[in-house]
Amino acid sequence: MLSYLLFLLLALTGAILQFFTLRYELRMFQQNSYRVERFLRWYLGGRNFFGATLSFFKREIVKLPLVYTARVKRLIVSDLLLTYLLCGLLLYMISWVEGYDFVSVFTRPWTALLAFAPLLLLSKALLLLANLVNTPVEKAIVRWYYKDAKKKIDSHKGLIIIGVTGSYGKTSTKNYLYRILSEKYNTLVTPGNFNTTLGVVRTIREKLEPYHQVFIVEMGAKQVGDIQEICDLVHPHIGIVSSVGPMHLETFGSFANIQKTKFELVRSLPCDGLAVINADSQGIASYQEVPTHCKVIRYGVKNGEYKAENLQYSTEGSSFDLEGVSYKTNLLGESNILNILASCAVARHLGLSERQIQMAVAKLQQVEHRLFVSRQGAVTVIDDAYNSNPEGASMALDVLRDIKGGRKILVTPGFVELEERQYEECYNLGKKAAQCADFLVIVNKYNRQAIQKGALEGGLNEENILCVDSLNQAVAALRYLFAPGDVVLYENDLPDTFK
Repeated sequence: MLSYLLFLLLALTGAILQFFTLRYELRMFQQNSYRVERFLRWYLGGRNFFGATLSFFKREIVKLPLVYTARVKRLIVSDLLLTYLLCGLLLYMISWVEGYDFVSVFTRPWTALLAFAPLLLLSKALLLLANLVNTPVEKAIVRWYYKDAKKKIDSHKGLIIIGVTGSYGKTSTKNYLYRILSEKYNTLVTPGNFNTTLGVVRTIREKLEPYHQVFIVEMGAKQVGDIQEICDLVHPHIGIVSSVGPMHLETFGSFANIQKTKFELVRSLPCDGLAVINADSQGIASYQEVPTHCKVIRYGVKNGEYKAENLQYSTEGSSFDLEGVSYKTNLLGESNILNILASCAVARHLGLSERQIQMAVAKLQQVEHRLFVSRQGAVTVIDDAYNSNPEGASMALDVLRDIKGGRKILVTPGFVELEERQYEECYNLGKKAAQCADFLVIVNKYNRQAIQKGALEGGLNEENILCVDSLNQAVAALRYLFAPGDVVLYENDLPDTFK
């Protein structure tokens, strides 16, 4: 009897360890977009083998928790079936090698260790095997969903479809445009970060109704053809390219591929369509193959024919003139003004009056984690955690420098997926931080050397640079560092896959 209880105890312990391990690895697999090569790169890149257990006991901040989608649930079922099938097979082999009856295995607790230990060591391989087994099913489900969404949107006659893409600024532009167009039209927008083909498919199937007049589609991309795939589904009439920067160079392979991919949106527009592009973005200005088959509006704060003039900042927000019309907004930062300009261009094209646009711009709310300004006691916090590109970070630092307050503090981990430009851009970030901040907190080790070197060479004193290994440590340190009137900028926040 005692041996049975011990066996059950060991089996239960193994099941608990498997639960935490599987949940942790599924979260990492999901953050790597279910791409096997990226998941393996994360695992082989020196990540902690016992990360699941350690993160549980240390109670680290989880930036992106596991989302239990239908795909994740199917992966869990397949992984468990494979795990226990292999476990049973190992137990049977042990009984066969030792020469005793299989049932008697359960009276020998040490066999549980022999069976469960290899499964924990092979947990990542089992997850990838479960993903491989599920691949035909997943592809069939995706095909069915895609065809169903296409049938639904094609049957919606008269729907005005607007595509919004860019290396940065697309989510804010999408939200601002939605708020402005809602003054006249019944508008649907892709929610949150639903900017992949499957995200758009889900929005169409679950949200699109016959009474919608405008559909705003955010279009993200990590490789050539991603935006074209979404365009083939929705067939946009209007396209906004908010920026082109060196984002996801790791998957794109070259900056030229990024430029080409972002302009897949413009190339897909009809001849009577409208392209609205950011003339201030260097990646757009340097692109020599901007399509001209449809009308193109170039907007900017510094360049373009559709330009903001007399731009001024205050503690209440910003004001500017656009083609003789004055606008006021609660938002700060050049990046926000650029996003508003793009939205205004589309709104005018679709027949909104100047009064309607002015009222909507005045009511625009800050987008969370994108230059989101708030107060924590006597400290001003600028949350730009979702910004992960050099140009946007530079604009955010300008806001930090110009905003009224006491000491200026920058908290950042730098950038990722910039390939050969990674070190240089992180160095430049540190150098500009020295010009705009009094204190710098560098989070984790990934870009520490480059940021620290740039800050020191930019003139920031070494005692004003704090290096920490995690966001937990940064938050704890700031509690003792803050003084009344301080302003802190949280610039970018790397996923859990980076340490």
